[in-house]
Amino acid sequence: MITTDFVSGSPCWLDLGASDIDAAAAFYGAVFGWQAQAFDQETSSYKSFRLDGKVVGAVGQLTEEGARPAWTVYFHTSDIDSTVKTVEQAGGSVRTPPSEVSDEGRFAQLTDPQGAQFAVWQPGSYPGLELADAPGSLGWVELYTTDSTAAQTFYGTVFGWSGQDMELPGGGGTYTMVTPKDQPAERMFGGIMAVPQLFSSGDNRPYWHPVFGTADCDATVALVREKGGSVSMGPDDAEGVGRLAVCNDPAGAEFVVLTPSPAPTF
Repeated sequence: MITTDFVSGSPCWLDLGASDIDAAAAFYGAVFGWQAQAFDQETSSYKSFRLDGKVVGAVGQLTEEGARPAWTVYFHTSDIDSTVKTVEQAGGSVRTPPSEVSDEGRFAQLTDPQGAQFAVWQPGSYPGLELADAPGSLGWVELYTTDSTAAQTFYGTVFGWSGQDMELPGGGGTYTMVTPKDQPAERMFGGIMAVPQLFSSGDNRPYWHPVFGTADCDATVALVREKGGSVSMGPDDAEGVGRLAVCNDPAGAEFVVLTPSPAPTF
């Protein structure tokens, strides 16, 4: 599960790169009830998404040449310079070097050796997400990649993640669930899966996507379609996981919605 008690290598932030911030805010506001709010009066190109007053993510203007609308997952680090150096030594690359955000913290934008983009955040006065693992907030992250073994090696080197393999039903392949270094299984926060044809990435580049919780997957999917988004897969029931669907916002950024299965009772 994803919590706001961040540890090294755990997801701590996410933002959406959008070509039209207002359109993105309107879509996600209608689907999840998020409110877009500028962080300060001087910055209109980067806004927080809030649910019941708590920050669940952000949206910013696309700035990289050739970039497409997409969500970026940030992972916590206590030493961003060391993490970035390890990324380079492990075969990854740096798109944005460590940069300060006033006294709030430092971030860097990175790419793994297979081409999936991600980021890291070293907090100063601002730890990260204020709400997680609840309807309308981040509950899981997934990496769709062309080489799961290589990806596990890379992220294991950078963050020390441990992995647990699970065979998908019907010969669907192996899904590796990941946990931060030295953390118990209940801190498991995401998965890595080899997908030969990356059906929503456009250029077939590996990518991370967020999984947002919802109390009613089908109702949320209906809103996605009504507000101009699309659905790549589902809604389907996944045994032991819940009911989920892979969606795209109107600009093409991919995300998943999930109604988790009820916890077992004893």
